[in-house]
Amino acid sequence: MQTNQKILLPKMGCGTWAWGNRLLWGYDESMDEELQAAFNLCVSSGVTLFDTGDSYGTGKLNGRSEQLLGQFYQQYQDANKDNICIATKLAAYPWRLTRQSTISAGKASASRLGKNVDLVQMHWSTANYAPWQEGALLDGLGDLYEQGLVKGVGLSNYGPKRLKWVHQRFSSRQIPIVTLQVQYSLLSTYPVTELGLKDVCDELGIKLIAYSPLALGLLTGKYSEKGAFPKGIRGLACKQLLPGMRLLLGCLREIAAFRNKTVSQVAINWCICKETIPIPGAKSAAQARDNIGALGWELDSGEIAELDKAAASVDKKMVQNIFQTR
Repeated sequence: MQTNQKILLPKMGCGTWAWGNRLLWGYDESMDEELQAAFNLCVSSGVTLFDTGDSYGTGKLNGRSEQLLGQFYQQYQDANKDNICIATKLAAYPWRLTRQSTISAGKASASRLGKNVDLVQMHWSTANYAPWQEGALLDGLGDLYEQGLVKGVGLSNYGPKRLKWVHQRFSSRQIPIVTLQVQYSLLSTYPVTELGLKDVCDELGIKLIAYSPLALGLLTGKYSEKGAFPKGIRGLACKQLLPGMRLLLGCLREIAAFRNKTVSQVAINWCICKETIPIPGAKSAAQARDNIGALGWELDSGEIAELDKAAASVDKKMVQNIFQTR
């Protein structure tokens, strides 16, 4: 019998920190206290949506992201705890072939979190390389909902065509799709401007979640063409994209100065004004505090238009997730 309660999504979430989304690169246990402080600040400030995934962490860190998030949830005892919404994404691993494998994965995530998952999401579609695998995994996702083990079901990296296919499949079981998560920012407008996902989501009653709203930090204003680049993928992105971002960064800085906000806050607020739920990462309370500063105000229509125009002028955008479907 269906026992799910309605899931309530806050206006802005906090991604399970940048280390979560980068497979815990650079993580060590000495960071736990600082991460707990970031979590506590978010919740006490009313930012209560936290997103993670069962694939965040490899080797000895396997499942560490969910474990830490569960630990922080259990230890937090102050305001807004009842409003916390923990979302996780189940990976479409090649060895997950049956609906039972999805159920088992969902239960494993709940075990690591120490509580049932509020919002369970399919991390990516297998349509681009193994479409025959996907049906069973989605059936298992629906089973988690029907068995009352999760409050809501969502998707990640799905395009409009595949989204409609899943929606039809779930509709036959009266299972609503609550959210769709895609890479979306001023440097990654493709899901909305080219795929038209926002219109489809609005039509189907699905809330769009924007991951990587700061584009690996490129939209924070802290990196310079002449400055030292960070290591790894961020450094590569800086080298490739910063030269073509001068107009966009100039526009962001001008609006930020006028609004007495940071560049990051303007970039996040733009996502909110586009009626999405941005989930920026935060490794520290200071980063969390900066993210929170994107709330409680809105860019006006003229500022949004200026940013849209500046974003359209960027000749080289963020590379899309390889699993993003059409």
